[in-house]
Amino acid sequence: MRNSYDFSESTPNPYAKRMKKQITIRLDSDTVSYFKSMAEEKGIPYQSLINLYLRDCANSHKTLQTSWA
Repeated sequence: MRNSYDFSESTPNPYAKRMKKQITIRLDSDTVSYFKSMAEEKGIPYQSLINLYLRDCANSHKTLQTSWA
């Protein structure tokens, strides 16, 4: 490794806008368990599975049908 590097001619990462954003979200433990077991079957991390599911909902403009009665 060098003692120092010259970054004076570097350019910003063009993919930086696509990077994931870390947030805090509160989920029921049974919901997390559901996604963890499904993720284990699929062989992917459960956070990635939740992200894929939410992205699919957003892309298809799904709306939640709620009934509090």
